Amino acid sequence: MDPIKEKRFNLAFNIFLVTGMIVAVTITTVFKLQQPEVKTFMLLLAAFGSIMGVINTVLSANGHILTFVFGFLDVLAATVVCYDNGIMGNFALHAFYFLPMQFIGFWQWRKRGATVGAAGEEDKKVKARRLTGRQWVWLVCGILAGIAVLYSILYFVDVAKLDAGKITSVNKSKILLDAVVMALNIAGQVLLSFAFMEQWYIWILVNISSISLWTVALLSGAGSGNAAVMLIKYIFYLMNSLNGLRIWLNLCKQADAERTLTTNLDI
Repeated sequence: MDPIKEKRFNLAFNIFLVTGMIVAVTITTVFKLQQPEVKTFMLLLAAFGSIMGVINTVLSANGHILTFVFGFLDVLAATVVCYDNGIMGNFALHAFYFLPMQFIGFWQWRKRGATVGAAGEEDKKVKARRLTGRQWVWLVCGILAGIAVLYSILYFVDVAKLDAGKITSVNKSKILLDAVVMALNIAGQVLLSFAFMEQWYIWILVNISSISLWTVALLSGAGSGNAAVMLIKYIFYLMNSLNGLRIWLNLCKQADAERTLTTNLDI
């Protein structure tokens, strides 16, 4: 694609994604504000975090280092919301993993050439890289081990709830799906922070899984108001992931070309 046409396409596509996601978040927030005993501040904080998350995902797809600034705001808001709602597992995950990874990612992307241009200068995108065969093996083994550990933890938590009479049964399929999605999110964040193109394969899997979950919820009529908006949300995320994969494949080609040119000049 012609560079000028590609810039125009990316700009229009990004505006479409951000606008669509803001509309989805707004609808969700307005819907929830109608519910009794809602915590207005926490709801608005969650909405703010969601919008920061939208901008974060679009910037990451475009290889822009400011993704970690908006990612920090998104994760910080989610950390507070999880703590307020007593969701301590997700609180710990956000506070002690996703939050520090924003700083690590910013540092790593700076090392790989990503910068915010000064006045009159263009921003520089990150130099993307690919996983080697050995790294693929470590990634797959890490994801499988993560799923096993997370499943064990989530199963133990649900058994404790069952013994306490808080739930009537343990849904092993749901626990497994939760463990898979959580493990993929952790792996995706690592690949994102270290600028690996293969992160987009992970995000695509996460988004497809989420679309499946919310489609089932919508068809079953359980929380259909939220389910419809969440379904739309993850469809937008999937479109962004597919666009991110396309952009990062090009970023990898550019990085390979620059590396080849540097090698030839050294010779």
